[in-house]
Amino acid sequence: MKWRCTWCGKPHAENDPPCDACGHNTFEKAVVRVDDETQSGTESGVDTDADFGSELTESGTVDTGPDYVWACPNCGREHVRNTPPCSRCGNPDLERVEQTYEGLERDLETPSWFAVAKPYLPILVVMGVIVALFATGIVSPSILPGIGPPSPPDAPGEGTEAAGIDLEATEGEIHDRLEDERESSESRTHDDGLAAYAEYQNRGLVAMEFDDREPEAVDPDEFDPSCGDSRVVSGRLTLTEVSVQNNSDESAFGDAIAEQLLAEYGEDMLTGFDAEGFDVHRAPNGDVFVFYAAC
Repeated sequence: MKWRCTWCGKPHAENDPPCDACGHNTFEKAVVRVDDETQSGTESGVDTDADFGSELTESGTVDTGPDYVWACPNCGREHVRNTPPCSRCGNPDLERVEQTYEGLERDLETPSWFAVAKPYLPILVVMGVIVALFATGIVSPSILPGIGPPSPPDAPGEGTEAAGIDLEATEGEIHDRLEDERESSESRTHDDGLAAYAEYQNRGLVAMEFDDREPEAVDPDEFDPSCGDSRVVSGRLTLTEVSVQNNSDESAFGDAIAEQLLAEYGEDMLTGFDAEGFDVHRAPNGDVFVFYAAC
């Protein structure tokens, strides 16, 4: 006796669910059914095999022939039994049609990962390029919002160059001048993180002094100094007698500022720390603002 799926009606040689067509887990014996129209027009002894295309094989089993389903003529939804209305659109009439499995294999195919990812390939390529730029150091992650040290506040005056003097180069000259005064055992490095912290604080002081603006408070750790969790000490110095115009180059200007720092802080500028950073800014009135940080 053959078996058929109770959901889609596909015949199977054995009662061994699930159905390999729809995955349903229940089979039934493939007996010949008589629909309402045939039953009303014939007696119970009529050979229904001719109506359903079934025939008796030599082994005595019934060959059910084509499988039939009940299809909605309105939306095409197929039903296993003649149980109107249509479960999809509610149409009150169903038509008996021979069941075919065309397109079933296509519908059951699982798309490949490439097919799923194909619409997103441009985005994935862009993300890959960005990650590569950050990984190789070509682009700094600090350009992203929330990553890297805070940007220094805007401040009036000059913070990079004044009267032809490179103020950033002057900061390195200050460090070199102080290193000349230190013993080799007290030598310290010029740290970019401390210099960035000094720049933020120094510009904030200038903004408060001349624009009456108070910048947001920051923590030295946000600038990733090389000394890690060590406490950062800092100091400020406003020079009114040291003028940019009175110095011929960055070295001379750095020496003049270093002398003022040594006069202000003495031995604290020479001992007890591993790293330091400076910022030099000329205010609108010509005063030189110097900020020092060490740890």
